[in-house]
Amino acid sequence: MSVKHETIAEHAGLKQRPNWFKFDARAYTMIGALMSIWILFSLLHERFLSATNLSNLFLQMSVTSILAIGMVLVIVAGQIDLSVGSLVGFLGGITAMLNVWYDWSTVPVIIATLAAGAAIGFIQGWFIAYRAVPAFIVTLGGMLIFRGALFGTTGSVTIAPLSPSLKSIGQSYIADGIGWVFGIIGLAAAALLVLRKRNARAKFGFEVEPLPVSLLRLCVTGALIIGFVYVMNSYKGIPVPFVMVIVLALIFTFISRNTTFGRHVYAIGGNSEAARLSGINIKRRILLVFVLCNTLAAIAALVLTARLNAATMSAGQNYELDAIAACVIGGTSLMGGTGTIAGAIIGALVMASLDNGMSLMNLESFWQYIVKGGILILAVYIDIYTRQKRKA
Repeated sequence: MSVKHETIAEHAGLKQRPNWFKFDARAYTMIGALMSIWILFSLLHERFLSATNLSNLFLQMSVTSILAIGMVLVIVAGQIDLSVGSLVGFLGGITAMLNVWYDWSTVPVIIATLAAGAAIGFIQGWFIAYRAVPAFIVTLGGMLIFRGALFGTTGSVTIAPLSPSLKSIGQSYIADGIGWVFGIIGLAAAALLVLRKRNARAKFGFEVEPLPVSLLRLCVTGALIIGFVYVMNSYKGIPVPFVMVIVLALIFTFISRNTTFGRHVYAIGGNSEAARLSGINIKRRILLVFVLCNTLAAIAALVLTARLNAATMSAGQNYELDAIAACVIGGTSLMGGTGTIAGAIIGALVMASLDNGMSLMNLESFWQYIVKGGILILAVYIDIYTRQKRKA
């Protein structure tokens, strides 16, 4: 558009200013759903928003969140992994066997479990990427194999108790003072990100978000961080598993947004043919995606086994469905190419809030399946609706 035409459009009111509060249907629907769930259960049960219950809620969501972080990359790449739930159970059995039966100390047990998860991810990823076996089939077979391997290696018995140091991974809390330090660091990091974003836009000549809007976003973020630390400290402190979730989320958010590998994964899921023509090594990227996903499943196995202080035969059952549902509810498209780590964490929080609230209400377990299934269908509908609206 020429300068003359641009001036005419501006005077005619046709040139639109950036909308700094642009409506994102999926993001706002997800946040609105979470707030509605919390308000509803707080009205139905006075203990729902208590510090004790919220601490348990964040502890309960940790395993699903860790699995969802890895699942985001898999789904964004246009793949699926149905094996992570059984893999959590199998690797949890290995963890307990090494610690209880063979008297391994905590560090070697952790290293062995993580190595086993990475190796399994490599094997599954190799079949999918280099032998063109559909991910659905490979991971469905893996789901059956790992569940059977759990029964076979453990003799179908519960293995307990774990050593105190290993158990602390899933049951310990951060001291109050350290929690406040984490809160201050989180607030400072949020302020730094806002400042860097404003400077980057100014540097490249883009219009900068108005300062009051940036300050408002920062104030909301700061209030959430400080409020979270205060509530957790009023009980026992921040649960260590949830700290692990935050650290992993930050690491994988950086990987997905700021690395060549992350950009390639989104490109593969968005248009694999275009990614191939642009020179991306699709097979290698898919292989690495499954290695990372199954390594995160190993971390989830460590957390779950430590939290239960035992390896049980039912551990990890249906966790793959919870992880996939958390991703989809959080805005990850099953079509590939779209999804965020932060969205998956909020999706996991929605799932955990439903489970927790309905348990407090003493509702029968079948209602949990019905409600979560309905929300999953609604989330997919919103994804399809927003995609169609963008194309229109």
